[in-house]
Amino acid sequence: MTQPIAESFPCARFIKEIGRGPHGARALSPEDTYALYAAMLDGRVSDVELGAVLLAYRLKGETADELAAMLAAAQAAVAPLRVGGAVSIPSYNGARKQPNLVPLLALLLAREGVPTLVHGVTEDPGRVTSAEIFACLGIAASGSHDEIERALAERRVAFAPVEVLAPKLARLLALRRVMGVRNSTHTLIKILQPFAPAGLRLVNYTHPSYRDNLAELFLGHPQAAAGGALLARGTEGEAVADTRRQVQIDWLHDGIAETLVSPERSSLDDAGPELPAARDAQTTARWIEAVLRGEASIPPTLARQVTEIVRIVRSEPRPTPIQA
Repeated sequence: MTQPIAESFPCARFIKEIGRGPHGARALSPEDTYALYAAMLDGRVSDVELGAVLLAYRLKGETADELAAMLAAAQAAVAPLRVGGAVSIPSYNGARKQPNLVPLLALLLAREGVPTLVHGVTEDPGRVTSAEIFACLGIAASGSHDEIERALAERRVAFAPVEVLAPKLARLLALRRVMGVRNSTHTLIKILQPFAPAGLRLVNYTHPSYRDNLAELFLGHPQAAAGGALLARGTEGEAVADTRRQVQIDWLHDGIAETLVSPERSSLDDAGPELPAARDAQTTARWIEAVLRGEASIPPTLARQVTEIVRIVRSEPRPTPIQA
């Protein structure tokens, strides 16, 4: 049976508003933003208009209100995972200069009994992805929503390729290879809520302006903030603690922001924790196994991150915030 052709979605009036450059562009209304992004996800926008919209937002940037509307459209396009008390860790950057310790973070949380989903890309030229390290650890990528839920139930950890978790978003993410630049979906996939009931999300940023925008999003839009989010500067774009220095960690939930960990200055005399000898997937995986066996130490900043996450998930009383 022939599938009906999706009705096209004309974008000229939207492009006219958002495509005037960083100084002349104006934000769309939440209703228009939702309609536009939903049409983009459904493939109802022509290639020319889609490219124009993505580049316009790349130059203009998204307001918190626009992000909230886009996120609502993205959530409507993704089937939720039925897992309670879970944590999600987006992994879309991989490691270029430092070892990628996202898999270690996930396995430490799983060892504490916290179901932990890592979702992301399976490969990225020039970078070491979490998927590659998980494969070296004998943890295969899940091939369906059922497999993700089963892995979280049985071993408390799962890796989900973005094509499995959110195929419509994956299509827009893949346009980076065509256009050469990231687009709004790279932000949205990192703040996606994959669980029902809502779970805790680890959200990272690279520049202070992104931090302010994300904080405004989570504090001003209760639906977007469901389940809460731990917001911190990323390590090469990954939501895992930087082993070289302690960064600020904020917990955004119920319309409030709590600073759980304050930044600390690293000493020039501090050699830092022992890390893998190289950043390739095999070496990193073998070192992670040594940490899990107790033969190598957990980096202090990573141990602190695990402690904070476990405390939130278990709803344990909070101590006085850690000071530098």
